[in-house]
Amino acid sequence: MTPVKKVAAAAVFAVTALAGALATASPAAAAAYGGECGSGYSVVNSAAIGNKGTVFLTYSSSTRKNCVVAKRNTAGSAVLVEAGLSISPAGNHWDVYDGGNYTSYAGPIYLSAANRCVDWMGRITGTEGGKRRTNCG
Repeated sequence: MTPVKKVAAAAVFAVTALAGALATASPAAAAAYGGECGSGYSVVNSAAIGNKGTVFLTYSSSTRKNCVVAKRNTAGSAVLVEAGLSISPAGNHWDVYDGGNYTSYAGPIYLSAANRCVDWMGRITGTEGGKRRTNCG
């Protein structure tokens, strides 16, 4: 086989192998809320944390409090996971915050914000998700 044909054959093999690897790779399942805020809390909003997890904003009409949990898609060795919740605008810090090296999720954190908008976020190893000025009232 000539050198040009060898290079072409190697390129075809590499592309075929890559296509096979991509076809068999499956995307990570998104995190699901599992009642981490406790009884009576229901998800009222959520946001992806890149492809690493999901941050959930929940609310309880009986306690009239919001709750935030930032959850990894897949539990594993401890990494930096953070959750923040504030009456909007959050400013330079979160009214309530939890962060540390966790295997699954940060939070739950709670805040009463009757008739106010909230800012909330989740962060996993530097990737952030969340929303500002939401769930007013």
